[in-house]
Amino acid sequence: MTDDDSAFVLRLARDDRDLRAAQRLRYRVFVQELGADGPLIDHDRLLEIDAFDPHFDHLLLIDTRRDATHLDDVVGAYRLLPSDRMVSAGRFYSESEYDLSALKSTGRKLVELGRSCVHPAYRGGSAMLQLWSALAAYVLERDIEILFGAASFHGTDVAALAQPLSYLAHHHIAPPELQVRALPPHAVAMDIIPADQLDRRAAVAGTPALIRAYLRLGGFVGQGAFVDHAFNTTDVCLVLDTARMSDKHRAFWIRKQGDRA
Repeated sequence: MTDDDSAFVLRLARDDRDLRAAQRLRYRVFVQELGADGPLIDHDRLLEIDAFDPHFDHLLLIDTRRDATHLDDVVGAYRLLPSDRMVSAGRFYSESEYDLSALKSTGRKLVELGRSCVHPAYRGGSAMLQLWSALAAYVLERDIEILFGAASFHGTDVAALAQPLSYLAHHHIAPPELQVRALPPHAVAMDIIPADQLDRRAAVAGTPALIRAYLRLGGFVGQGAFVDHAFNTTDVCLVLDTARMSDKHRAFWIRKQGDRA
């Protein structure tokens, strides 16, 4: 699909139809493409549904050239839960995989990110950048201080992911005050390969683009990975403290706020 930025609309989901369109995109990406399964997935209607959906904001990238009546217009999505709304949800979604005590005890404004996906036809273009720009505006408008959430490697063969997981363990572990930890029984150590035996090029090549993007902004990962058999992924928990960003990367967020003024 050729990018035409004038055809794109970025906004939060407004109603049930918007949510269903996001869930339709998630079904295409997570279920059909990556092999996820779970008790709430609606295979008849092609929807990837989650019990936490009603509590989250859903950031949508909409292509106005596509058919909205058949839920095909949403081509990018991000799910966002600010900490001031966590009480209504009962917990953060990722607390089923990680001990988040370190983050919750900071008393700072948090937002949990998840279910990030882009339609296959829109990858490699401006879609992800546009979602990032809208996320930056969301964070700035709400004075969010820490972003976090699970990010996934495809597959559950930890040995096949040894290079990138070990690289993250040796070079990008969060400081103790922000260090979340993967929970048993599906937690696995990430420092599989000693630091002096790493193949940096292979490690970087094996790391998904979304994870690399967070690391470039100054993000960290928590201790341990979580093997999610239902979603056919191996997850790491990313943590991004906006106060620890470099001046260069902080300027990116501030510029995006100015772009929307």
